[in-house]
Amino acid sequence: TALPDRLLAREVERRAIKTFLRQHVCARRPGSLYVSGAPGTGKTALLNRLLPDMQEELGGAQTIIINCMSLRSSQSIFQVVANKLFRREQLRCLGNNIPRQLARQLCSAGPMVLLVVDEMDQLDSQAQDVLYTVFEWPWLLNSRLVLIGIANALDLTDRILPRLQAHPRCKPQLLNFPPYTKEQIVAIVQDRLSQVPGEKVLDNSAVQFCAGKVSSLSGDARKALDVCRRAVEMVEMDVRCQTVLKPVAECKSQLQALISLPHISRVMSEVYGDRMKSSSGAEHAFPLQQKFLACSLLLLTRDSQVKEVTLGKLHEVYRKVCRKQQMCGVDQSECLSLCSLLEARGIVSIKRTREARLAKVVLKIEEKDLEHALQDKVLMGSILREGLP
Repeated sequence: TALPDRLLAREVERRAIKTFLRQHVCARRPGSLYVSGAPGTGKTALLNRLLPDMQEELGGAQTIIINCMSLRSSQSIFQVVANKLFRREQLRCLGNNIPRQLARQLCSAGPMVLLVVDEMDQLDSQAQDVLYTVFEWPWLLNSRLVLIGIANALDLTDRILPRLQAHPRCKPQLLNFPPYTKEQIVAIVQDRLSQVPGEKVLDNSAVQFCAGKVSSLSGDARKALDVCRRAVEMVEMDVRCQTVLKPVAECKSQLQALISLPHISRVMSEVYGDRMKSSSGAEHAFPLQQKFLACSLLLLTRDSQVKEVTLGKLHEVYRKVCRKQQMCGVDQSECLSLCSLLEARGIVSIKRTREARLAKVVLKIEEKDLEHALQDKVLMGSILREGLP
C-alpha cells in the first residue's frame, strides 16, 4: 500500500487541486482549501503525488508539509512552522509568542508559502484557538500563505470553527473525496497486481468479492489492498507448510492461481466479522458492559454525525442506556478502563488528555460493521432501534 506510481479514479479531485494551486500559489494570491474524506480515499496520496509533479510550475514557493499525528500537542505546530520559516539565529530571538512572530513573517516580503496540514483534526483544542489561527493566516494583510488542510470529517470547518461563518472571506474552499466504488476498487487492485512481475495469483472473482465488500462498508482502497495482501501471505504460509521439504521452484509454482474467493472470504471474516468476538468464538465472549459502551458510542456517532465524543458525554449516554435496560453502569473511571479494553480490541481509539472526562473516544471500525455485529444480539438490536435515550 505504498504510494503508487499513478492514482486512479481521482481525476476530478486532481484537477480541482491543480486549479487551486495555480490560482493561488502560482498567482501569488493567499487562500485556503479544506480537503475531507474517509480514510483510504486518496487525499494524502494525491497531494504527495501531485506536488512533486508541479514543483517546476510552483516556482520558488516554499512548501511545508506537516502531519499533525506527529505533534506532541496542537500548539506544537507553531514551532514546527517557525523552524521552517526562520533561520537558526532568528529562532533564538522569537520569545514566547511564536504565533504573532509567524504572522509577521508570513506578511513580510518573500516567496509564497504553501502549508499542507495533514490530519488537521488533531489540532482540535478546547477553544479551537490553534485551528482558528492557522485558518486566519492566509487572510492577514499582505499574507503570502496558501493553506491546504486535510482531515476525515466533512463538516470540520462548520462544526468546530463556527467563528469562520462570521467571516466569509476566511472560510476555506471545500473539496470532498467520496468513498471508492466497487468498480474503482477493482480497477485499483488490478492496477497494483499488473505491476507485480510473474503470473497472476489473484482470481478475478476474488477481487470482485473483496471490492464489493469493502465498498459497501467503507470505500477504503487501502483496506482492499491490505485484504489482498493478507490473502497472499496466508496462501504462501499454507504452501510453505505443505511443501517444506520440496524445492523452492516447486513451491512457487503451487502458489500460482491459488488465491480465490474462499481465501479472500476468510480474510474478510477476520477483518470484519470477528472484531466483536474473541478468537474462541464463544457466544458471550464479548463482555456485556463493553457491548453497552460500544452501542452507546455508535448511537452518539450515528445520531449526531460526529466522529469523536468526549469520555464525559459517552459515559453520560452509557449510564442512560444501562438504566433503560435495568442494568448497573460503571463510574467514569471504570468507563475509561472499558474504553481501553475496546481500544485493545481495535474497535476504538482514545485521544487522552490531562482531564479524563475530556478525553476523545473515536470509533475506529466502520459504523455499519459495528452496528451489524451488535444487532446479532436481541438486546443490542433493541438499544439501537430505540436510539439515543
